[in-house]
Amino acid sequence: MAKDKKLVEQITAMDEDFAKWYTDICKKADLIDYSSVKGCMIIRPYGYAIWENIQKILDARFKELGHENIYMPLFIPESLLQREKDHVAGFAPEVAWVTHGGSERLTERMCVRPTSETLFCEHYANIINSYRDLPKLYNQWCNVVRWEKTTRPFLRSREFLWQEGHTMHATAEEARAETVQMLEVYASFHEQELAIPVVKGCKTPSDKFAGAEDTYAIEALMHDGKSLQAATSHYFGDGFARAFDITYTDRENKLVHPFQTSWGCTTRMIGGIIMTHGDDRGLVLPPAVAPIQVIIVPIAQHKEGVLEHATALRDRLAAAGIRVKMDDSDQSPGWKFAEYEMKGVPLRIELGPRDIEQGQCVAVTRHNGEKSFVSLEGIADTAKELLEAVRIGMYEKALANRERRTYVCHTLDEVTAALEANGDGFIKGMWCGEEACEDETKAKTGVGSRCVPLVQENLGEVCMCCGKPAKKMVLWAKAY
Repeated sequence: MAKDKKLVEQITAMDEDFAKWYTDICKKADLIDYSSVKGCMIIRPYGYAIWENIQKILDARFKELGHENIYMPLFIPESLLQREKDHVAGFAPEVAWVTHGGSERLTERMCVRPTSETLFCEHYANIINSYRDLPKLYNQWCNVVRWEKTTRPFLRSREFLWQEGHTMHATAEEARAETVQMLEVYASFHEQELAIPVVKGCKTPSDKFAGAEDTYAIEALMHDGKSLQAATSHYFGDGFARAFDITYTDRENKLVHPFQTSWGCTTRMIGGIIMTHGDDRGLVLPPAVAPIQVIIVPIAQHKEGVLEHATALRDRLAAAGIRVKMDDSDQSPGWKFAEYEMKGVPLRIELGPRDIEQGQCVAVTRHNGEKSFVSLEGIADTAKELLEAVRIGMYEKALANRERRTYVCHTLDEVTAALEANGDGFIKGMWCGEEACEDETKAKTGVGSRCVPLVQENLGEVCMCCGKPAKKMVLWAKAY
């Protein structure tokens, strides 16, 4: 038992040091290891399996909407990157450059892609000629590099995995509809599969993606009260099309420019799962993306018939489409309980000699620790019902945390008072639309604008910063 207790104590308490707690989970739940390449991480099999499940679900949704997967080169010539000046300026501080091929200096520097708008535009210019070629609905799963100064596993690393959708449309209306549609895809995925409640909104002009006319985002509140931008969707208008001379002949036989979108999410979603649902025992994984949905722990497995019944139970669950594992190692049951709690397995099933005699097993749900005795008859259906209850319970718990840490404020003094009294969280406050007020709010209170929520509330007539007439309600927070 001392060994079991020590294993749990290896995680720093969340309330003691949230950043250390987060790093402990990343390491001790076997999600990542550190690399000799500074700012980069090794995503271990358990962590990568989470990403594979995320990828599988989202990829299916994208394809249902007509998107096709494509792959673009890793390198972007400097001359190509320079063709959209706002885009270049936005990424310049984070670009990694290749200057040599072998021992020879390149005649032109190559950028290691931080994003692929320019590559897609070059390609679209070659393949879009007629209105019959539109829309182009492409998506890419790949890695990108951004030379971040301060890094943290999953949340911000110099190389990370993501998907980036890039679409072209005949009209602005179609492109805008695509932008909002993909925001909804991300929002529903986070709420339904990841059990993370989100706020859908539009970024303020100062916080738009480089080169975009409008940037939409979903914002999620982490357990410590900080916000995480979980996914973004951008409307580019025809700005990139003009810069890259992408034209097509429309139905009236006129030469016109198409309208473009871009949308993406990254492995930082795994960080979001950790910081939304995790606790002092480790990970708490939503069933939809958990590599192991059910762990079976045989009790007194040395006794006759226990392993045989546990194996049969595993096979029944697997046949029902449940990702299940049986741990028949020589570790103690207490060690196994702690190990799979650390790994965030949503449902644990314990099966011992007495349970077998009574035709039942013990089921323990990870997110709340509740234990129940359930019949082995119809166990596959029961397990699915319990996993759905886990998803709902995780979402409700995360939503309760967000509601508890959301404050309505009318002045900057109220913002400061709310944060000091209650801790970090979302601030709802009115805004005049001036960037100067965004800057002053952050300088005086530490919170920045996260988004202008699509669902607006009228909390007053004046800006909480300057007192001038307000135009929008804004969601403010400290952020990762």
